[in-house]
Amino acid sequence: MSEVEGTVQGHRDGHGFVQREDGESDVYLSPQEMRAVLHRDRVRARIIRYDRKGRPEGRVLEIVERRKSPIIGRLLHESGVWVVAPEDKRYGQDILIPKNATAKAQAGQVVAVELTEPPSLYSQPVGRVTEVLGEIDDPGMEIEIAVRKYEVPHQFSPETLAEAGRLPDSIRAADCKHRIDLRDVPLVTIDGEDARDFDDAVYCEPAKVGRAKGWRLVVAIADVSHYVKPGEPLDRDAYERATSVYFPRRVIPMLPEKLSNGLCSLNPEEDRLAMVCDMLITAKGELHAYQFFPAVMNSHARFTYTEVAAILSNTRGPEAERRRELVPHLLNLHEVYRALLRARAERGAVDFETTETQIVCDDNGRIEKIVPRVRNEAHRLIEEAMLAANVCSADFIERAKHPGLFRVHEGPTPEKKAVLQNYLKALGLGLGVSDDPKPAEFQAIAQATKERPDAQQIHSMLLRSMQQAIYTPANSGHFGLAYEAYTHFTSPIRRYPDLLVHRVIKALLLGKRYHLSGVAEDDVPAKRGARKAAQSDAAQWEAAGLHCSTCERRADEASRDVEAWLKCRYMREHLGEEFSGTVSAVTSFGLFVQLDALYVEGLVHITELGGEYYRFDEVRQELRGERTGVRYAVGARVRVQVSRVDLDGRKIDFRMVRETADERLLSRAMREKSGGGGGKQAELKGVQDADRELKARGRAAGKGRSAASKPRTAQAPKSAAKKTRRS
Repeated sequence: MSEVEGTVQGHRDGHGFVQREDGESDVYLSPQEMRAVLHRDRVRARIIRYDRKGRPEGRVLEIVERRKSPIIGRLLHESGVWVVAPEDKRYGQDILIPKNATAKAQAGQVVAVELTEPPSLYSQPVGRVTEVLGEIDDPGMEIEIAVRKYEVPHQFSPETLAEAGRLPDSIRAADCKHRIDLRDVPLVTIDGEDARDFDDAVYCEPAKVGRAKGWRLVVAIADVSHYVKPGEPLDRDAYERATSVYFPRRVIPMLPEKLSNGLCSLNPEEDRLAMVCDMLITAKGELHAYQFFPAVMNSHARFTYTEVAAILSNTRGPEAERRRELVPHLLNLHEVYRALLRARAERGAVDFETTETQIVCDDNGRIEKIVPRVRNEAHRLIEEAMLAANVCSADFIERAKHPGLFRVHEGPTPEKKAVLQNYLKALGLGLGVSDDPKPAEFQAIAQATKERPDAQQIHSMLLRSMQQAIYTPANSGHFGLAYEAYTHFTSPIRRYPDLLVHRVIKALLLGKRYHLSGVAEDDVPAKRGARKAAQSDAAQWEAAGLHCSTCERRADEASRDVEAWLKCRYMREHLGEEFSGTVSAVTSFGLFVQLDALYVEGLVHITELGGEYYRFDEVRQELRGERTGVRYAVGARVRVQVSRVDLDGRKIDFRMVRETADERLLSRAMREKSGGGGGKQAELKGVQDADRELKARGRAAGKGRSAASKPRTAQAPKSAAKKTRRS
């Protein structure tokens, strides 16, 4: 049998998998094999057999590298022995702590542990406490756990803080040299109410494009690269983080606050350094010309999305009256936005309206409610302006044949494409995707089905068929946005790839080339024996793209983990309660349901669907009862009861408590067809009996909760809310 190398991924049930470095199928590890390894260890394993479905099972031959990062868990004192139960259940084993290695932590506290003895087939791992985080109920503890669990860098080095401290509080006269002065141009920022860092400002005016009407659109972006120099401590810490991480009421920034909220933030009525993309847009929304240049600017106002949307909908309202002198410029922005929107539709960019949610906490950090984030015209206006600037930056770099990081979003893989084709065919829509699908095909399906009752299900399948966007020097376009070349230029305060794009553009404006080593040399022809250096440079850009993509995934996982924990904590207060909801996903083991009122998702396990055998139809993405023919698909309306909340596993379980009207009609038809009818009286009695039973179960569930099991209120720390402009 063959041997493979990869990273161990543990499972909370005790088994695990080896994620292979060659990209082939994961190798299953039995619970016995997992005794000697830990989650995230790098191992060499031998494939010893294949199961009935052809999936490989392995045996660990060698542990290539032990994961050295601390393990976070709760310190417990059981039968005279100190142990730490890992918060991440994928580790699978408790860690023994000698009594002199507890760092004076108390039982029940959350701690960080460093392993001193690895596990073996016959012994548990041993470790020592290196950090005491505090009590599990302390405000913000879920974030403290997450940043360590996902290894998110959250402390700046002393060198970085010292370098930031030496920076001036405002721009100096010397900083303005060789820059275009735009301080008289009424640029404005438009962001969310709770935003604290402003990295983009916009301005628009009518302009002639040839002989036709058009617009001049100016997008000014904070010039972070002026202060964060390659190879210096600020740059090293920024690269390690690669992105800011957003949690409810707290943000872990990529740059120290002096830069992110101060010197680089385009605060109103303060002079700031910027990199500008100055564009000419035609009446059809086409990009006619553009130029980049460094500038000094002064934001004339700080608008919120809500305020701009109100002004655009009523130019004589109180919001417009307060900003009377700037209203004409906002109307120009709205006009160019509508033109860009028409161009977006013509090129066939995919545009799904998804519902994002926001956790709202009270002054004590306890969850008050979960509300949907509503995207208005102002959100879309800024999004289109940023897309235009990003496209220009990609075009500028590609025309110069200079390496850089593109934001690449490829079309469906052959496997996902086949699943989608079969699904659309099974629905009988008369629409499908070709063997070489284009974004316009996806958009056509989305538009044609948006009024259907199963539109959510169809759009969900379209979304799931697409690949994740990544950063890479190999440009292969952006499928979802229907761009041949696309990069990120507009958020260097919170994304490292944007900072790299700024450095490349600056080097090109000076007729030089930017190397990731931090050296900008005069442009020399490759034929002068520089081929080897070029190959090394390409490898560095590839590594930078992989690092930034990995850090982006890490940030998303940490944010989702905290939000899931908070939602579980919140739902513990609603155990036994009933809610209406919509099926958001269907699997072979049950249904995921999103509650209407709370915007929380949970699982109805297949065993909770009643005394019926359900078969999973992978093509139609639905569960169908073999006896009754009852079907559950995405978009189905159901009523559920909150039956269980697993805080450690970040899981919420629901129980189906009532059939919908459609299901009752179908069930009655099936009973009458099979001769077991009994007429309307029998059906009415059955429904009444079921309702009485459900109410009794609900009361029993409510009474069965002991005082010890009553939920404690979740708490979260303060922060800026997450920005949503992230294509």
